[in-house]
Amino acid sequence: MVTPPDNAPPVHTPPDKTPPDKTAPDRTAPGRTVPEKTVPGRTPPDDDILRALSLHHAHGGSPALVDVSLTVREGEILAVTGPRGSGKTTLLNCLSGHLVPDDGEVWFTGVPVHTMGALTRERLRRDRFAWISSAPDLVPELTAWENTALPLLLRGEGHKAAKATALEWLERLDIGPVARKRPAALLQAQRQRVAIARALATSPSVLFADEPTAPLHRPDAAQVLRTLTTAARSHSLTVVLATHDPEVAALADRAVPLLDGRRAATAAVPGAEGRAACSLSA
Repeated sequence: MVTPPDNAPPVHTPPDKTPPDKTAPDRTAPGRTVPEKTVPGRTPPDDDILRALSLHHAHGGSPALVDVSLTVREGEILAVTGPRGSGKTTLLNCLSGHLVPDDGEVWFTGVPVHTMGALTRERLRRDRFAWISSAPDLVPELTAWENTALPLLLRGEGHKAAKATALEWLERLDIGPVARKRPAALLQAQRQRVAIARALATSPSVLFADEPTAPLHRPDAAQVLRTLTTAARSHSLTVVLATHDPEVAALADRAVPLLDGRRAATAAVPGAEGRAACSLSA
């Protein structure tokens, strides 16, 4: 083998002429819209707003999600069901960008969420998503309307407009009279309605609700769920709802059961389509 002298010019390798793979997601450009990977022989529906492909995630070495795939149609209320510990919260966290799955893909309106950087995912959650948990997580020093207006103010909306929107949603959810009360002065069901108003006030593309009525008594829980689902239907919002309660799941259009982190068969909920949205408190 001949060794070139030290002062020899560098050898240039000709560029690779192989055409790029146009189906592979671009992981070098977080937040950038790229062509979505498709499944051979399957044309994805045009109205899918969310799609998860073969999600795997573990907590401390213990599998929480194992090869979970699903789609969510725009304007749909989808219930993710299963017993406690089945992976429901982990799935919602992956879909909403709170967690990056260990493996698999999450797409929102054709944009890969799983390749986004932390700041891009944070902006996505702030501008396009909303979250309701079993604990309202209200700021104790703020009144009900101030808590409701807070995400709007964080987006840069003017104080007057944010307050008007907050008060409007509190009235729609039948808690307008408590708008100037702080959380400590509210009943538990009222605090949860404030949390729902806060989520709906931002007009999210997708609303994630993780066991939103778990701590409530059954009559209060039924009323809060009717409030949430009726408001979502009347404003054509997409909702992904995690619950272990079959009665809660019955308010959705479709249910995706999980068991031990794996997906079972998808079930359509009888009578879900075309439910009336005549009253938020009915």
